Amino acid sequence: MHLATAETAGKIQIGSAINKMVMSASESVTDSETGHRSEASMMQSQLDICRSAWLAKPPSITERLTDLGKLQQQLGQYTDKLISAISEDFGHRPFAESMLGDVLQVQSEIKYTKAHLKAWCKRQHQTVDWKYWPAQAWLQYQPLGVIGIVSPWNYPLTLTLMPMVSALAAGNHVMLKPSEYTPATNQVLKALIADVFPPEKVTVVTGAAAVSAAFSSLPFDHLLFTGSTQIGKKVMAAAAQNLTPVTLELGGKSPAIVASSKNFERSVASIVTGKLFNAGQTCIAPDYVLVPKGMLEPFVTAAKTAAGRAYPGFNTNDEYTSIIHQAHYQRLLDMLAEAVRRGVKFEPLFEVPHDAQRRRVTPTLVLNPAVELGLMQEEIFGPILPVLEVDDFSAAIKFIKNRARPLSLYIFGADRVQHEQLLNEVRVGGVCINDTLLHMTQLQLPFGGVGDSGMGQYHGWYGFERFSKAQPVYRQSRLSGSKMFRPPFGPWKRKVMRWLGG
Repeated sequence: MHLATAETAGKIQIGSAINKMVMSASESVTDSETGHRSEASMMQSQLDICRSAWLAKPPSITERLTDLGKLQQQLGQYTDKLISAISEDFGHRPFAESMLGDVLQVQSEIKYTKAHLKAWCKRQHQTVDWKYWPAQAWLQYQPLGVIGIVSPWNYPLTLTLMPMVSALAAGNHVMLKPSEYTPATNQVLKALIADVFPPEKVTVVTGAAAVSAAFSSLPFDHLLFTGSTQIGKKVMAAAAQNLTPVTLELGGKSPAIVASSKNFERSVASIVTGKLFNAGQTCIAPDYVLVPKGMLEPFVTAAKTAAGRAYPGFNTNDEYTSIIHQAHYQRLLDMLAEAVRRGVKFEPLFEVPHDAQRRRVTPTLVLNPAVELGLMQEEIFGPILPVLEVDDFSAAIKFIKNRARPLSLYIFGADRVQHEQLLNEVRVGGVCINDTLLHMTQLQLPFGGVGDSGMGQYHGWYGFERFSKAQPVYRQSRLSGSKMFRPPFGPWKRKVMRWLGG
């Protein structure tokens, strides 16, 4: 769930000079005739304030639970404003998608974290080798300090606040950098954050690509970035200058495999649902589909039926989301135009034209495109779905393995043996069997990519762990025999060592 690749590649130039001023969570700072500090200096100052406050008094477990409770309450109070602002930023986004994709996800994360936080914070006692009895050992989870979070536009609450919840639960302070493509949402988000947290605990930084670059180069104690793979590489390079550990939630081309005709219509309907939610602007949306030979036309028929049921009267249906901005809208049309120039067959799911005024791209299937086309090389991030025929299930696995590791993988109609074959041979961020998207909503499971689709994971316990230091502790007993391992090493000690080594 992140920025589309094409229109954002190259925007961030890490460490570049920055001349515009950025608003903090509490005030707006503008240039003056006598000079100004750069955003980088201002953000560094804010980071110093957050770190000093954290060092003076790291939040207790009670304080963390109180903060999460306040956030939960205020999120409820701000829900209508946030949903309205998100729709404004997109041009149009239906209430249901913002509730399901953003508000409810964050509320669930808060509730789950509150219910389990005390247990997560308990010492985890570890076994001590018998040679060191009666010593004790345990892991004690400690907060890291100040966490930086760079979030994208496609799910502006979920991908900003869910990692923030994990960071706060672990006892950290947080600096947030939401996307410049959601200015209305950012303003409401800043007001929400200011109502819950003092600026030294949580602060929101806004601004364009240069601000994101400067933000990524700050010496945080951990940096989480959600966005494109290309920009993720630049963020990681910037963080490396400070040895800042990173979590990168990127993307890639998440495949769906329809392995057989079993429950075929239901499988296709699930793929269509996952693809068209948020108009395909979802990092874990199915990015292409592999079907057995002879199943291409039945897939087209089933997809049109499923889309018609989901969005009746498509042209006037308000349950369909607009593309975020004109550049991304044009990018999607350019992908389709390239396929048309190459003579690739395509099937719109609705007999209506694209709507430039409302930035609505008509959902379209592209049939058996060549792999060198842009829509098979880049993450599409829109309602365009390539469908390719393969000889058999093994060929589908080979096709996926020969490409960059994706964030998600979906499989339908396969038996348990095929499931195991797939799980054993393919490395992806997450797998969902017989459905789409829902693996990301399971807070008991971690969310994160592998390879080009990211590194590190969060949600629930895994987020708490990600933003903590699992501090090992060893406590020696007064009855310790450790003096046996200190010099001088006489014959008797050497015999004991030989015995232990046997």
